[in-house]
Amino acid sequence: MTTTRLFLSGIRASGRHGARPGEKADPPEFVVDLDLDVDVHADAIDATADYREITDAVRGIIERGSFDLIETMAEALASEVLRLDHVTRATAVIHKPNAATRLGIDGVAAAFTVEDDGG
Repeated sequence: MTTTRLFLSGIRASGRHGARPGEKADPPEFVVDLDLDVDVHADAIDATADYREITDAVRGIIERGSFDLIETMAEALASEVLRLDHVTRATAVIHKPNAATRLGIDGVAAAFTVEDDGG
């Protein structure tokens, strides 16, 4: 068995998240990048993490959940992905494009990392 670093980038989904008035009424798009450590048991598709399952889990949380802060959403995403088979560490980076145009920036992002405690 080997541990491999896996990156899934550009997972897009819209959801009702935000702390400012009106942000939850018109669901904005979020973009998620994942940096994962996965245990790979062989050179076979079922011997590693399932990309579809990971992507579906991320989109499900964004589309069905509701968070005021993207920091809290990043924690929820990383924690959920860590529960999936073969994943031993997960960092979720959530981008909220156009969230702070009034500040003259392209967007905001938050990241959270969680690791398997071995138990």
